Amino acid sequence: MHRRCFLKSLAAAQAAGVVPLVFSGKAMAQQRGGMAPSDPFKPEDANHPIGEGKGIYPGRVAWVRDAAATNWDGVTGHWWDDEHTDQKAVHGMTSRLLQNLTGRKSEKQAWDALFRSFNDAHKLGSAGYRPGERIAIKINCNQDRSPEWGAAGRGGGPARPVPNGLPSPHAVVALVTELIEMGGVRGQDILIYDATGGRDVGQPILGRIRGNSNREYQAVQFLVGTDYNLGGRLSPTPDTANPIRFANRDLPAGFLSKQVTEAKYMINMALLRPHGMAGVTLTAKNHFGSIHFPNDGGWSPRVLHDSVTRTRPAGSYNALVDLVGHRHIGGKTMLFILDGLYTAEHNEGSVIKWASFDDHWASSMLMSQDPIAIDSVALDILRSEPRNTQVRGTADNYLHEAAQAAKPPSGTVYNPDGAGALSSLGVHEHWNNAAVRKYSRNLGRKDGIELIAEV
Repeated sequence: MHRRCFLKSLAAAQAAGVVPLVFSGKAMAQQRGGMAPSDPFKPEDANHPIGEGKGIYPGRVAWVRDAAATNWDGVTGHWWDDEHTDQKAVHGMTSRLLQNLTGRKSEKQAWDALFRSFNDAHKLGSAGYRPGERIAIKINCNQDRSPEWGAAGRGGGPARPVPNGLPSPHAVVALVTELIEMGGVRGQDILIYDATGGRDVGQPILGRIRGNSNREYQAVQFLVGTDYNLGGRLSPTPDTANPIRFANRDLPAGFLSKQVTEAKYMINMALLRPHGMAGVTLTAKNHFGSIHFPNDGGWSPRVLHDSVTRTRPAGSYNALVDLVGHRHIGGKTMLFILDGLYTAEHNEGSVIKWASFDDHWASSMLMSQDPIAIDSVALDILRSEPRNTQVRGTADNYLHEAAQAAKPPSGTVYNPDGAGALSSLGVHEHWNNAAVRKYSRNLGRKDGIELIAEV
């Protein structure tokens, strides 16, 4: 039976309720990466879209790869040093992504189109950004666990190599530069954050932005885990008025920080990489670094781990759908970005070169207004690289659930903010093959994903 048919039959069988969580007891071990207890990932048939595309051009994903942006030899210094990552090239990639995504001829036009598209979709009128409207940028600082960027984190335990799968400072700088200089956004309206306890937003990011002589850059705010609220960094304060209520009632309600819920817009700037527990960690899972559980670990996503594992059956509940569907998370996200300049082997690993790119770095960035489309394309990219061995099991289960959130295969009723059951959160499909990378809209069809790629 094809997996697509299996999901349909499973949906009918489970329509009466939610699939209970299966607490495997292995989630924390898998979280460390390097384990492969699940079967190899096997996608359903190509070019069979499900869900509804989002954005100015529904379901559009822009992908730019520029090998000239990344020239680290793997030995000398660090990949994030200026001599090993070309800031001008990264700026150029960001500019092309914005224009390709929006179909506009300049970056200023692209940003104006994105703001107006967001406000129009939210029935707020066709308005652009106005001073005083805050923008929260969520980055993935899972490996930034030390006062010194790239060094061993706090705590005991056996000595082991320090992974360097960190967010690219050059990509973050390029985004902030675009917002300030092309989007006309005030620096004081920009908040860069990862709220998980024990995580920092390190000096290579903060220093490059705050070190700019332009006062707008110096006004950018940073919010971090409570262990590192030094040097002008803010600490998160839980907003108990806006809970995230997970559809599986075995999970406690979670809370975002007030600094995030008070923002009007969000930009989700995630990492392009495999994950030893979930199969992949992309824009949806990026918000594991946003949540507070008062009685279940504080600013930590540990309580959610078992609900997203790649060993769960296809057509089962997935907590990522609740996150993407919440009005203060996916609901306020105007732009989704994947940083794939230097991609790590997995969530606890170091950066690796890709065999599929002639043994060079991935050197890639992606953008979309559709959270499901961008993660779907990223999954196809990751699964096509033979060195990404952790892309296994049911890595796309959450994409099926989210694309069909109104009637998901699991039968779950997703209603994370109490506003009513979710509708489709975006469009999912797999490309025809890794050589030509065509999705349904690329093939002239009216539905599905459209990939605009400069690779």
